[in-house]
Amino acid sequence: MVIVLQQHSNNLSTGHSSVSDPAAGGLSRAHHTAAAVVLGFILVLGFLGNLLVLLVFSRFPGLVTPVNLLLINISASDMLVCIFGTPLSFAANVRGRWLTGSYGCRWYGFSNAFFGVVSLVSLSLLSFERYSVVLGRTQSDSSQYCRARLAVAASWLYSLIWTLPPLLGWSSYGPEGPGTICSIQWHQRSTTARSYISCLFIFCLLLPLLLMFFCYGRILLAVRAVERQVTRVNQSSAERREVRFLVMVVSMVTSYLLCWMPYGVVAMLASFGQPGIVPPAASLIPSLLAKTSTVLNPVIYVLLNKRFSRCFLYMIRCSSEGAMFTSRAQQVQRPALVLVAQYST
Repeated sequence: MVIVLQQHSNNLSTGHSSVSDPAAGGLSRAHHTAAAVVLGFILVLGFLGNLLVLLVFSRFPGLVTPVNLLLINISASDMLVCIFGTPLSFAANVRGRWLTGSYGCRWYGFSNAFFGVVSLVSLSLLSFERYSVVLGRTQSDSSQYCRARLAVAASWLYSLIWTLPPLLGWSSYGPEGPGTICSIQWHQRSTTARSYISCLFIFCLLLPLLLMFFCYGRILLAVRAVERQVTRVNQSSAERREVRFLVMVVSMVTSYLLCWMPYGVVAMLASFGQPGIVPPAASLIPSLLAKTSTVLNPVIYVLLNKRFSRCFLYMIRCSSEGAMFTSRAQQVQRPALVLVAQYST
């Protein structure tokens, strides 16, 4: 294992790589091309999707509610991944080897981890913010905005706390899998490396997931309780709202699990399982799945929102009529039923 890591390090520093040789545990030319195509789609769709989200929020300031501040934060971090991370792995797969040396590899590993954890933490904080607004006490506008800004700042600080240590000696960033991507060195089996990976899995993947389960579960129960109180005339529309909200929650949690859980499981297997249990080529698939979150997040969390979609269509049509749809977004003191309707559309 040490020899393999040293070989990867030498390849990075000299600009040569044997990853194109399948017998050496790397990828064939066809597999590199397929990975490059997937990364190209992720790069283009992720960048454009998150850019459109940010443009809509800038075009319609009334959409910038406390909850939507976290959506803006998610889109910003996802777009930074597309700018600083994905192009490097795309170019590496096009050429079949890593191109930017050991320093570029460490930068790639750090930036992807840093912006990725910001997005993950923001997703869990978003669920908590929605839980607080729907089930919590009514608060003033300034208080909600202050809490949302603190949540945004906390997501960046929390991510920095957990992604900076590998640059300081607690584990390290380096080549992963076939050598065309870089990340935390999951295959290191020292006590310090394993302790870091365990902490990262618990505090940056498992705990955010549990928080999402708790918050969305409580919100869903509240939705059902409130909808049961409506009159029979509105019963059908109330049931539709409940179904829409259930679909939204299932989509959010499924996207989280699909994008990030395979990566976390593979990392734990590589660190604590039998040596060679995760082939280098197979480790590329969870990495690609994690990067698809930059494409799925704008669709699930923003573009499926009716109010946002209307503003988006009006912006595309260069119409000023979209402002009429933003006035409701500025209301913060609402009955529980209206809050439920907002988060189920």
